[in-house]
Amino acid sequence: MTTDDGRDTSDFEAYADLGATTGDAMEIAETSMDRVRELVPDETLGDRIRQKAVHATGDPEFQYLVRFSGADESEVVRAGARAVLDEQPVVTDITMVKSGITGRGHSCPVRKAIGNGAALAAETGMTRTAASVLELDRQGVYEGSVAVVGNAPTAALALADCIESGTRPAVVVATPVGFVKAAESRERVREVADEHGVPAITTVGRRGGSGVAAGLTNELVHVASDARDGDLPLDTDAPVASER
Repeated sequence: MTTDDGRDTSDFEAYADLGATTGDAMEIAETSMDRVRELVPDETLGDRIRQKAVHATGDPEFQYLVRFSGADESEVVRAGARAVLDEQPVVTDITMVKSGITGRGHSCPVRKAIGNGAALAAETGMTRTAASVLELDRQGVYEGSVAVVGNAPTAALALADCIESGTRPAVVVATPVGFVKAAESRERVREVADEHGVPAITTVGRRGGSGVAAGLTNELVHVASDARDGDLPLDTDAPVASER
């Protein structure tokens, strides 16, 4: 496919689902990722997640805050991509994260936890997000899912408790942000993910947020799309640079 002025868009199509739908917009998106790749290694699937973290934040230092748990980093990404290809549900903690998940390149149902568990929150005094996670877990929603927490530390803590009690998401993306329990909640996710072999992508420190969580989840979708197109085998450690 070419643009009106004759430019080939094949190099840009992988990032069209970021919202870019015109030739100029796709060129901007691809140029932005090219600049990120100058700052972040481009050798492993884990590097693709670090690149997306930098792209989502505009901060090259953010690549050093990403952590992978439950398996080696490339296998964590593969687990997420396989879940996308299997059309497993993507479950976010709040509406903002859900709104940031791309609607292109996958057929996964995307839903938010918030809005569930109101009775439990009222009865116990726990936060609405924590109660929402526990209620959806009671319904079996998190089993095999892409579980995403981008805002609420208490949601991450509740999800960690669910994993400890036997729930097995296909992958967890947890980047809740803030000064109260945010870093601790992600550390808790890492601990239970490592203990129970659940693939997880988290960040360290206080920084994170909904945009980061959505961006990292979208990169799992992009990896799945590359695998679906035959450009990236999910059962090998082939260098990323040769896969794209």
